[in-house]
Order: sequence, then C-alpha cells, then structure tokens
Amino acid sequence: MDYVIEMCNITKKFPGIIANDDVTLQVKKGEIHAILGENGAGKSTLMSVLFGMYQPDGGKIKIGGREVEINDPNDANHLGIGMVHQHFKLVQNFTVLENIILGVEPTNKGFIKRDDARARVLKLSEKYGLKIDPDALIEDITVGMQQRVEILKMLYRNNEILIFDEPTAVLTPQEIEELMKIMKGLVSEGKSILFITHKLNEIKAVADRCTVLRKGKCVGTVNVADVTKEELSEMMVGRRVDLVVDKKDVKPGNVIFDVQGLTVKNKASSKNAVNNVSFNVHRNEIVCIAGVDGNGQSELVYALTGLIPANKGKIELNGKDITNASIRKRTLSGIGHIPEDRQRYGLILDYDLGYNLVLQSYFSQHFTSHGMLKYNDIYNYADELIDKFDIRTGQGAKTMVRSMSGGNQQKAIIAREIDRDPDLLIAVQPTRGLDVGAIEYIHKRLIDERDEGKGILLVSFELDEVMNLSDRILVMYEGNIVADLNPKDTTVQELGLYMAGSKRGNVA
Repeated sequence: MDYVIEMCNITKKFPGIIANDDVTLQVKKGEIHAILGENGAGKSTLMSVLFGMYQPDGGKIKIGGREVEINDPNDANHLGIGMVHQHFKLVQNFTVLENIILGVEPTNKGFIKRDDARARVLKLSEKYGLKIDPDALIEDITVGMQQRVEILKMLYRNNEILIFDEPTAVLTPQEIEELMKIMKGLVSEGKSILFITHKLNEIKAVADRCTVLRKGKCVGTVNVADVTKEELSEMMVGRRVDLVVDKKDVKPGNVIFDVQGLTVKNKASSKNAVNNVSFNVHRNEIVCIAGVDGNGQSELVYALTGLIPANKGKIELNGKDITNASIRKRTLSGIGHIPEDRQRYGLILDYDLGYNLVLQSYFSQHFTSHGMLKYNDIYNYADELIDKFDIRTGQGAKTMVRSMSGGNQQKAIIAREIDRDPDLLIAVQPTRGLDVGAIEYIHKRLIDERDEGKGILLVSFELDEVMNLSDRILVMYEGNIVADLNPKDTTVQELGLYMAGSKRGNVA
C-alpha cells in the first residue's frame, strides 16, 4: 500500500508528559483521515510535528514514500502540507487579504500585486463557498469568519495535504454542513485531509478511516463505516459514554437577570449589532441564545459582561442596575462568564494555571494578605480545582497555560467560573473543542447549576446542545431576537428557519 503520509513511531516529550508515545499514522491519498482522542491525548501535538512546529524526539516521517525532515512550517508548505490550527495563526491588525497572502505575496518589481491576489482569493472563496470581506480587519470579524480565512490561506498555497485541527469548533450547523461538502470536494480533487475532531457525527459523516489516540498512545485505526459512534467514544475515553443529556423538568423561579431595550453599535458599520433587545433569565432556567454566528450574539455578550459599553438600554441582576458597572463589579455582583474566545478573553497564556484559576478572586482575603499574594493558598486552591474538574497538565498548577491543550484550557475557565458560585452563568460555546467525555461532564455541571437555583444564559451554535440543554431558546437574527421558543414544541428544522431569518415568531 502506498501512503501519502507515514508517521512512524513518533515520540514527543514535554516537561512532565509524553504527548506522543510511539505513535504510527498512515494516510492514503485522496482520503479524509480522522484523528480522534480526548483533550490532551496528543492529537494537536502529532499534527504540529507533521507541520514542523515541533521536532519529534523519536520516529520518522515519510511523504509519498520518501523520508523527509520537517524543521519548520516553511518546510511543510514546500512539501505541500497546510494546516488550519485550532487557535488561529492570524495577525489581528492586518486585513483578511493580507493574512491570506502573508509570506507568499505576488510581487512585481518589489511591489505587491494586490489586485491579482484579491482576484484569486475572491475566486477561491466563491469556488469553496467561503464568503469573506477581503478588506475587513481580523480583529473586527467573528471567530467563524476567522476560520474561513485560515482555510483560504491553505487553499491559496495549493497545499495537497490539508490538516484541519478542530475545524468545526467555531462554526454553525449550516457552516459545518458547507465545510463537509468542501472537504469532500477537496479529496475528490485528489487532496488528502487529516481531520482532528471530537465530534463523532462528523467523523461518521465524512471520514474514511479514523485513528484513535488515548493518553499519547495509538489505540488503533478503523474503517469508519465498520464502527458505531458508541464504539468510537469507548475507544477514545476507555469507558462507555452517555451521549444523551439527562435533564429533569424544573420549575423556573424568580427573574434573576433582566435586559431591556439593549442596543449596541456595530464597530465595523453604521448598523446596530444588537438592536433593542429585551429578555430575562429566571432561577432554575437555562436560556439559550441560538443563531448563525455574526448576528449580534458576541456583541450582546460583550455588553452584558462589560467588555464593551451598551449604547442604550438597561441591565439588571437580582433587581440591581449594572448597566454601567465595571467588569469586576459585575463579576462580584454574581456573574460568571465563559467567553467564546478562551485565549483572548478567558486566560493569560503566559501565566501559570494557578494564577489563571484566581484571576477573578486573587484580591480576596483568601488569596491576599496586606497587599501580598498568599502563594501556598493559591496553589492549594488550584490543586483542588485541577482534581475536581479533571484538568490535565504536565506540571499541575505550575503549568504554563499556553502549553496546555485547548480542551484543558477550556476546562480551566469553566472550573474558575463555576467554583465562584455565580447567580448567573453566561456560557458562550462552553463545550467548544471538548471531547465527548468532557462534554458529558460540562453538560451535567450546567444542569446541576440550574438545579441549584442558578440562571444560565447559554450561547451555542451546536443545535444538539441547544435542543438538549435549553429550557427556553431565544433566536437572534441580524441583531434582533426573532423567536422565543420552547424546545419541547419545536424541531431542529424549524429552529434553522428562524436562524436563517426566513421565519419570525412572537417575542414577549
């Protein structure tokens, strides 16, 4: 059998952990090969070795049957390997076009041929259904749009081997469906795709074969058509996983959070990002804001948590006006926030895990005395959370957060916010990038918080998550709430119509 990629007996070590332990991976030309594993199983590390970002401590790599050395991403690109990273590698203050062509700019006598580049980028975006604004700054566009830019970067370079690291973690159901079509189209053109994901539905939908990693070791490679989702999940976590959310009916209590006439201006245009939005959340209730990414959900959450000011309207928590309160005052008043972009808004990457777990409370008497931090208390507390929330690291509380897997970074934020015992938890894509075992755990925690009398405001693009967790669904379209739905009385198809703006409901 001729393989387009062979990674033979790859070993990669970091302080306190063997990320890849004698892993062998073989990919056929023209196939979609999924790589499945828990958070911290070594999937992204293995792909980073293939892309030249890490050097292996053992093993060899063959491309097209020839042994190669990949010392950096430039080597990988020359070998036709491209990668869309889980945490995007984009320059925030550059435009979309500048990011796509960065490093391979077409030039004439030292000048960049922007018109040629723009024409090619727009042609690619049209061909693959990846609609973008080439002149928008990266810092002004949504996470879903940034994902498209990363994919176009790879296509622009004519890469033959494409690595997608959690590509659907930030996409809406419609965008995921579109991406699946794109991936199938790419392999039909002869390209080979390595597809890292936690989502078993996606593996069943598009992958030909799947290699499963667990705790750094290769558990096996299977033909996807020959295994069930349950068998894949058991291979991944080593036990049976409950793929259905167990949620009993709870009667909503008093209104805990009340938003009236909230308006937020759009940074990039004259239109309002959030337009006169009103809703409330009760105790013992999970209210989910559903919608296609880019319809004002991000700006709404930023205004509710104090990251940006609201232009109009009123926000009340437990009957107190917090419309103009600082971020710290909001958190101390009883708001917890799991942000959509964990690296930008949730963590300080160059702090260790211990410090990150007390970012919202380091100034309390528990952790500070006479203006000095009580290091032992901070690290003891961090060790408790690491154990309680199963955060996997190489060096415990002293682990630099930047070196942790995306899923374990997410668990750290969830641990910090839930353990502060907030009255209202604003959770934006809380299971983004998590494996089925972790998703099962997070869903149970959110339901436990609801059952203990908390209010949960959930923002999710995962339709299964929206339908399974919500007590009430609010649909946002073009900055407006266009429907207030009971998940028991609606279908996924009907929800999709509201999300696309082709149907509107009665909103109280």
